[in-house]
Amino acid sequence: EEPVTGAQIIAEALVAQNVKYMFGIVGVPVIEVAVAAQAAGIKYVGMRNEQAACYAASAVGYLTGRPGVCLVVSGPGLINALSGMANANMNCWPLLVLAGSSDTNQETMGAQEFPQVETCRLYSKFSARPSSLEAIPVVIEKAVRSSIYGRPGACYVDIPGDFVVKEALPNNCIIVSEGANTMDIGRTILQNYYPRHRLDAGTFGTMGVGLGFAIAAAMITKDENPEQRVVCVEGDSAFGFSGMEVETMCRYKLPIILIVVNNNGIYSGLDENTWNEMLKAGDPASNMPPVALMPNAHYEQVMMAFGGKGHFAQTPEELQGALKASFEEKTIPSLINVLIDPFSDRKKQEFHWLTRSN
Repeated sequence: EEPVTGAQIIAEALVAQNVKYMFGIVGVPVIEVAVAAQAAGIKYVGMRNEQAACYAASAVGYLTGRPGVCLVVSGPGLINALSGMANANMNCWPLLVLAGSSDTNQETMGAQEFPQVETCRLYSKFSARPSSLEAIPVVIEKAVRSSIYGRPGACYVDIPGDFVVKEALPNNCIIVSEGANTMDIGRTILQNYYPRHRLDAGTFGTMGVGLGFAIAAAMITKDENPEQRVVCVEGDSAFGFSGMEVETMCRYKLPIILIVVNNNGIYSGLDENTWNEMLKAGDPASNMPPVALMPNAHYEQVMMAFGGKGHFAQTPEELQGALKASFEEKTIPSLINVLIDPFSDRKKQEFHWLTRSN
């Protein structure tokens, strides 16, 4: 199955919220969104001015009780839609506005640059920019819900250009995830569309299960659905528990895609400079943080040692390229070693009760 694109994820998220009508004026980067929306069953009406498109979408909200969508390009396109947003918000009419914006790596450098999320907060109940492809369905669900519940009104979702053409994992992948942060965060952002398509450590929290689970899944898919892929996402510490099973994957020619999220440690590690300075300070068994692992370890070379494919990625673009190459491999496994900031952490929860244990 072909990987789904960001545009398809947006369209499917809108359909899941029972959105039926979209009005707008398309251009880069939202053309694909309109096409994907039509393919998903949403009726698209191309208008001649964003202001009229926004008025039309808001009228759908008033007449049906569920928001119509206004789809516009960035900068001037969104500015033209602001009067429709303000009108809907003051009249309590449900409305969802989607606008393209600069690529995530081109903020402050792109054409038609405009503080869209900040501006739309003045004219809406909810204004947000998804942090990743995986976050899009959650943000759209919250926007639609906010537009309807309580005092209805306008809501805005900002769509970075590189999210629209970017490919995500195929939606019938079996996902295996293992690790402390990797598994916990993966449960919220690695999307699953079908039952029995996710494997992780479960409630017992056992480390070392990931590669065994992935091998079992790959054996079953090889017999029952050879086109289905198994993607195993491992923290670098978790990978160490059963990493030699990559030899098993290569021996039995199981085309598993193994992604190691490498932050140089358990929960967090050290950068290479800090590591080297601490080595100079004395015996690492006495002064090295217990959570630290070897910095910048090339785990992909373990896979390559047994004849599998190895990739090293430090940027989103390199990760996308590695994923594409890995999905093209049909007979041998691949390992993508993704080096991330060792000091990075998950986004802080807005409400403390979301993470407390009792």
